[in-house]
Amino acid sequence: MALLQADSSRTRANATSLASRTLPRGTVPGLGIAACGLAALLFSVAPFGGFAGYVVFSGLLFLVAQTATSFAVEGRRHAVDRFASSLVHTTFLIALLPLLSVVWKVLAQGSDQVNGNFLTHSMRNVGVSDAGGGIYHSMVGTLLQGLITSLISIPLALLVAVYLVEYGTGKLARSVTFFVDVMTGIPSIVAGLFIYTVWVLTFGFERSGFAAALALTILMVPTVVRSTEEMLKLVPNELREAAYALGVPKWRTILRIVIPTALPGIITGIMLGIARVIGETAPLLLLLGGTDSINFNALDGPQSALPLFIYDQAGRPNPEAIDRAWGAALALILIVMILNLVARSVARLTRVR
Repeated sequence: MALLQADSSRTRANATSLASRTLPRGTVPGLGIAACGLAALLFSVAPFGGFAGYVVFSGLLFLVAQTATSFAVEGRRHAVDRFASSLVHTTFLIALLPLLSVVWKVLAQGSDQVNGNFLTHSMRNVGVSDAGGGIYHSMVGTLLQGLITSLISIPLALLVAVYLVEYGTGKLARSVTFFVDVMTGIPSIVAGLFIYTVWVLTFGFERSGFAAALALTILMVPTVVRSTEEMLKLVPNELREAAYALGVPKWRTILRIVIPTALPGIITGIMLGIARVIGETAPLLLLLGGTDSINFNALDGPQSALPLFIYDQAGRPNPEAIDRAWGAALALILIVMILNLVARSVARLTRVR
């Protein structure tokens, strides 16, 4: 009995000792503030510059200070744990910095330009240095080209992904996987040159929104195939086996169980593909033709698009054109955000429960 009491007392003493060796609350935030202050002091007296460099240097100082303090107070094990956790969070914030910087810059430069007139008027009869004008013709082109690209790419990519996961074996499946991997790395200008050579030069069709959509399809299909393939692989095999045990055919199992289970991830991959292609510029330079007028027919005549409009206006020397380019960039970001929100809402409504 005495031995048990002694062991219990020793255990409580060790727990109290470990608790006393924990860093006090407020130490870590204080070290972060001190690291930022020291970095600011060094950047003010040393020949350094740039906000990004300041953030990275502050993060490194914080990691060193926190690890050294934790090692001295808490011991090696806790110091390593704190270092790993802080390293993950610090690198995440550093990686997030360029995104926040871009979003902030676009909002600051383009928010004053985006208004009702800007969104509902085209550039027809608007001079290079004239104020006013809008992006309605470019938004129409972007939405039509994105719609045509999606109508072609999504069914094709889904069928290829289902084949690779559910049916594909042997040399044919390996060949399809190889070509999908190769197409993933194709530069956008190469896709544009291919469609321009085949569609315009060989068959003699004119440059149009449909021709641009064909080039964007080449870029979108491998992205959707790869993401859909990974989502289908995440569906547990037990669900398939249970359906087969009940006598459900394989094609019905895929349509009613596998695809609905993976649908949220599939929709996310589709939106990533759409977001990529509607921001491409290189194929549009070759295939759209470009126009300042509104054209609702993607099969007839030149069209415009937001990336092409941004490229054109950003190359102008006058401030009015630069402002229109920033406004179009903000509109493009808003369109992508709205499409993602709609897709996530659809995925949430169709989720299997």
